[in-house]
Amino acid sequence: MSTKEILNKNNIPSHVAIIMDGNGRWAAKHGKARIFGHEQGVESVRAAVEAAGEIGVKYLTLYAFSTENWGRPTEEVNALMGLLIQAIENETEKLNKNNVKLGVIGNIEMLPAVVKGKLMNCINNLKSNTGLNLILALSYSSKWEIINAVKNIAASVKNGEIKTDQINERLFENCLTTRGIPDPELLIRTSGEYRISNFMLWQIAYSEFYFPEKLWPDFTKEDFFEAINNYQKRERRFGKTSEQIEG
Repeated sequence: MSTKEILNKNNIPSHVAIIMDGNGRWAAKHGKARIFGHEQGVESVRAAVEAAGEIGVKYLTLYAFSTENWGRPTEEVNALMGLLIQAIENETEKLNKNNVKLGVIGNIEMLPAVVKGKLMNCINNLKSNTGLNLILALSYSSKWEIINAVKNIAASVKNGEIKTDQINERLFENCLTTRGIPDPELLIRTSGEYRISNFMLWQIAYSEFYFPEKLWPDFTKEDFFEAINNYQKRERRFGKTSEQIEG
């Protein structure tokens, strides 16, 4: 029996975020170049998207490329950009067939023009879909996002558009790249590493964390369902007591 069959359909997280870690180590384990691991990781992306759509997850955010990743060897960065283009070209039709809507968060102005162009074209082609919202975090840094929000708020105060006593959580959240997107209830990081790596630091304040040992290219649909099953066994208290939650 698949774990999917025992899931509580009334307790599916609306937003799942994934730090897809372990591609390089997976490649090394198989005696291959790092890019081979990234190529195999695309299969796991496909599995996660399908699994999320099947059980009714509304938002799936994948940490695909951080601002820190620009510091990797040029050959690897170029290969990753090429792989991103290839994935966009190969997956758009299937995403459309499965009613998936695509979005992006991050400093996409740093992306090569050809990558940005194909990405925005894909987003436009899928904009009318009403199923799973697939969000790619590309050239993304939570610290960059937060600083950018602060700059925007400071400019609004300087221009007299808002007063300092009007600054609150809601206003701040509306200045983030994730505005309009609910915070993740569940954050998954593969490969057994216990780090957040500058990912959605504001948004995951009350997220549940799940750290499977599997490297990302080995992550399957069944692993995704197991992560949801694990989540459903948690008691989410948001600072309250168990008695208050039960009441």
